[in-house]
Order: sequence, then C-alpha cells, then structure tokens
Amino acid sequence: MSSDIAIKVESIGKCYHIYDRPRDRLMQMILGRKRQYFREFWALRNVDFEVRKGETLAIIGKNGSGKSTLLQMICSILNPTCGTIKVNGRVAALLELGAGFNPEFTGRENVYMAAALYGLTKEDVDQRFSAIATFADIGEHIEQPVKTYSSGMYVRLAFAVIAHVDADILVVDEALAVGDAVFTQKCMRFIRSFQQKGTLLFVSHDTAAVQNLCEKALWLANGQVKGFGSSKEVSEAYLQNSLQEVYGEQINLSSVTKKSSIEADAQVTTNGREISRGFVDYDAKLKIVNNLSDANGWKSGSAEIIDVRVSNLSEDGREVFEGGELIRLNIRARAYTDLDRPIIGFTVKDRLGQDLFGENTLPFTAYNKKSVKSGEEFEGSFCFQLPMLPNGQYALLAAVANGDLHEHVQHHWLHDAAIISVSSSKVRWGLVGIKFESVKLSVI
Repeated sequence: MSSDIAIKVESIGKCYHIYDRPRDRLMQMILGRKRQYFREFWALRNVDFEVRKGETLAIIGKNGSGKSTLLQMICSILNPTCGTIKVNGRVAALLELGAGFNPEFTGRENVYMAAALYGLTKEDVDQRFSAIATFADIGEHIEQPVKTYSSGMYVRLAFAVIAHVDADILVVDEALAVGDAVFTQKCMRFIRSFQQKGTLLFVSHDTAAVQNLCEKALWLANGQVKGFGSSKEVSEAYLQNSLQEVYGEQINLSSVTKKSSIEADAQVTTNGREISRGFVDYDAKLKIVNNLSDANGWKSGSAEIIDVRVSNLSEDGREVFEGGELIRLNIRARAYTDLDRPIIGFTVKDRLGQDLFGENTLPFTAYNKKSVKSGEEFEGSFCFQLPMLPNGQYALLAAVANGDLHEHVQHHWLHDAAIISVSSSKVRWGLVGIKFESVKLSVI
C-alpha cells in the first residue's frame, strides 16, 4: 500500500449466519458438513474504497445499511468474511455508546483501560489524565462506576480519551448526537483541529454536517456501495433517495443533473460613499445570478420552478445589491397537476452546505388558503433585509411542494437555483454579518 494511503478497503464482505431455531445452531455444529441449517445475511458485500492521509470521509446511509459494521472492521473489532482492509496508522474510534467501557469500572479505571488498548503505557496516561478529565468535564463522577453515567457522560469520557491518544485516524459514529451543545462544540473544535494533521471517518445522517466537515462521502445501501465521490454530490443524491423511499410509488422523483457553468464574479465594482464618524462600513456587495439552466436536483413532474428573480425595493433593475438593504425575491412555478396546498420556499447555503437563512410561504397560506389548477402559474414573494455575507459564493436552494408543515411532498427541488457572489465585503467574523451602527472604545 502506498505510504500516502491511510485506509484501503478491497472487496470486503461480512456474512452472518441466521438460525431460525436454537437447535439449528447445535445441528450445524454436529452435521454441518452434510447440511446447512442457517440462512446467510450479508451485512456488507463487495465494498471497495481508499482514503488518503489527511482526507475526511463521510459514511452515510440509512439504519441497517452496514455503516457500523464497516467501521468495526476498519477498527479490527470484527473480521471480514472476505476481502482485505489495510490501515496505515493508529486508529481511535468513538463507536456505539459505551463501546469499550466496562460498566463496573470507574471512569478513571476505564480511561486507563481504553488508553492501554490504543497502545499507551500507564506512564503516558498518568501524564495525560488531567487533560482527559478536564476535557470530559464530568467532575467527581469520574471516580464512580460508568454504569451510573448518563448517555451524555459516557460520550464525554469516551471522546476525551480518543482526543488524547495521538491517533492518526479518527473514527466517529454518530455518538456525538447525544451530547449537549457546549460539549458538541468542544468536540467539533477538536475535530477541525485534528483535520489539519489526521484522517477522519465520520458517520452522520446530517447532510449539512457531512458537506461541512467532509471532502468525500461513501453511500452504503443494503451493504453495498451506492455512491462514492464529493460530499456535496453524494449527500444530495442520498437526500433525493431518502425522500423517494418516503413517498413510495405514489410519487416518482427524477433527477435533474446539470453541470453548473456559473463562476463567481469577483470583480464587482463599487463606489465609495461618505460615512459618518463612528459608523462601521461593511461595504458588502452581492451579485445574484439566476442559475436555473444549470441547477441540480429532482422533480416529480407535478410542478416546476420556472423563474427566480431578485429586485431592489428602491431601485429596480440594479444587478448589484448591498448587504442590509431591502430586496424582494420572487420564485415562480408552474403546476402540471392540481395542487390544493402549494408551498414555495428557499434556503441560502454557503459553500460548505451550511444553511444560513431561508423561508417558505407556509406562514402566509396557513391563514390564506390557496390552491392551483393544472397549467396555472403561481409565485412566492419574499421581502427581507439582505444580510451581510463574507466574500465568496453562496447557493440559493429553491423548492416547490404541496401539503403542510408536517406532511408534504417536494415536487421540484433545485440545489443551485441562483448563485450569490459576494465581493468587497469587510465582514470578518462569523458566517453572516450584522450591521453595527458604531463601535467605540472608551477609557473610564
């Protein structure tokens, strides 16, 4: 295996023997050469991929698709039935809740035991124990048996251990979902720091987190690879497939796949203006370009987005907008079947797929019932103050659905219906800037 490869998986499979009755297991032991008393269940079959050192790979798929089985084989907890797995470096894993801990041992004792499994000596753990306890932040409970811990305390202690074993490869399997907000943020800061030097395998059902954290994604379905590639493309395909399974045979979602040719216009020219003393000028200029012809997504055939337009409420026709000013976003659609409760909505995402802001027409139609006949056009209109955004490109996701908040069908979903290019912005902190009228320092 090449020295720049962290993990190489070749044609692996994992087969379990399923016995209908307890006595069949005994009969298999006695008469196994003459007759088969079990059914084969392949949790994984013909899985191939490789991860280079320093890469971050997401593994996605619905429950039962084989994600945890794959991770357990990479961590050498399970042996594959066939195929080979080669791992280059020390692996630290946070798998299912409580894995690797003895419930009768105290937290301190489990720290020493778990660290020993990663190859650390008692002297190594002695030097790091204070840092591990501080990271876990469970106080005196670290001296109590872990069987008395809550699920959140389990995760705190387990993550604290893997954060201090100098691993080359970090494996995280959805365990962070049970942590509180403060600890989750601490873990995410560690993960982002770890990404600068190590290899990360990350399992999550959150497609926004997948796009945010990971460069590539592996999609497993029924134990086989259904997709492998960029995290954005794979997670979008997975989202469409998940909705198709929810809708069943009633709605058929067909892919809308096109390659975007829109590029950021980084040279938007702006004119300076006088500002009063004490006023903070963020000078955020945005250019919003309709991208319907190159947008990706899916549609059912019952409705279609036909236009996305943005206009300034005070100066129509201007193509460059300023953060903080009032604008109107119009999304027009055409119905191909009767829709009794149509919904139009949008979400603005950054380049990592993180949702920044959005809205839909439900707050209006909840009190003003609307319906659309086949062949009619309808439009969602959104008036709002444009936020100030850091320099870069943003995508506007537009969608048409029918139903209500709790039960609806997405009939047309376009990930990149419009492209927002921001230049000349002085926003320095955070994902979205807010307008500060003044910033001062006073000596008292």
